[in-house]
Amino acid sequence: MNSEASNVEYERDDSIGIVRLNRPEKLNAFTYAMIERIRDAVDRAAADEGVVGIIVTGTGRAFCAGLDAGDLALSTEGRAPKSSRKADPNELPALFSHILRVPKPVIAAVNGVAAGGGFVLAMMCDLRFAASDASFTTVFSKRGLIAEHGTAWLLPRIVGTSRALDLLWSSRRFDAAEAYRIGFADRIVPRENLLDECKAYIRELAANIAELDRGDEIRGVSALVARDGARVSRRRCADAGRARASRRGRRRGLVRRASRAAIQANQAREGP
Repeated sequence: MNSEASNVEYERDDSIGIVRLNRPEKLNAFTYAMIERIRDAVDRAAADEGVVGIIVTGTGRAFCAGLDAGDLALSTEGRAPKSSRKADPNELPALFSHILRVPKPVIAAVNGVAAGGGFVLAMMCDLRFAASDASFTTVFSKRGLIAEHGTAWLLPRIVGTSRALDLLWSSRRFDAAEAYRIGFADRIVPRENLLDECKAYIRELAANIAELDRGDEIRGVSALVARDGARVSRRRCADAGRARASRRGRRRGLVRRASRAAIQANQAREGP
């Protein structure tokens, strides 16, 4: 059993920072402590002038199965630990939203299943390179939740509104081939070559692109717009949560309506 301290590993390979979730016996499900360590590792890579790009991946057969069941229970009971970080008013109030503001390319090397919070982690990265046997699922509707952590804002911009609604409503699992076809995955790579492919991409950027800094202002604007969308999503999630005591069919109807409403509210806010 890995100690808590080793559940998130960071290493630098030349100009590449690698953040690795290392809890394979739990399919790399993250705890609240791990969420903090993931951010620490990403921030470390972002602050290192020698790092050109960042890779986020998992150990074993999963990328990340989302929030650990024990920590999820704490959250459901209202006993989730508070972060020691000072809240940033310009940061999207969503899981892993800090990645949106990293001024360096961040690639998710999706080596297996990415579910729930693991799906969000992959979504927040700039690019997603998927192993040929990787799979994805949003999960939220199966838990009576909708479009958590900015998915109502960001996912439609990656795959389109109708496809985002399908993935959020059904919470069905889809494979790497479909992820590539709908635009969620940017490349499909044999599992044994996945990390090398990500590294080669970053090294190519380092060798050929004159200006690698995407700019804090550009990412900051994206995060500010996304923040409003996530607040709508959070209110809709609260509505769905209050429906949990009612019949399953009624709850599912609310989840479907709330998912659509959150996406439409975000689109209306932006205008034509």
